[in-house]
Amino acid sequence: MDPETRPDGPQPEDRLRLLGVLLAAVELEITAATRIDDEFGQGFTGVIGGWAETVGADAALAHLVIINRLQRTVVPMMQPEDEEKRPGQAASVAAVMAGADLLAAQLAADHGSLDGARRSLNRAEGSLANIVVGMHVLRVGLGDVED
Repeated sequence: MDPETRPDGPQPEDRLRLLGVLLAAVELEITAATRIDDEFGQGFTGVIGGWAETVGADAALAHLVIINRLQRTVVPMMQPEDEEKRPGQAASVAAVMAGADLLAAQLAADHGSLDGARRSLNRAEGSLANIVVGMHVLRVGLGDVED
């Protein structure tokens, strides 16, 4: 934080922004330390192990953290003005949201919230439809199929 704008240091209202900065720094470090072309999970073994040790054995807490992570992941991917030009990106956004909503539906069902589970499933179903549409539009753009 800039000492000129915050001479008394960070304030409580700065907490979420600072957490976002910390999160970005950690994600950039993980990205630099791991390889995307490794076999699934090999490059992330240490990261996943450390994450699991920190979160602990509470599966519901782990699911909440993952749902939150998925929702945060999709925000920078959302580019409404690019939706028609980048249907694969739009489908990717829908896929991430479908994953978050399916996990939320299961968590709600596990805790007896049938209405919550149904709401999450409804969102997931909408996302699945958007995935299929985005894939089709991308295939049309590639010339693989006709519209």
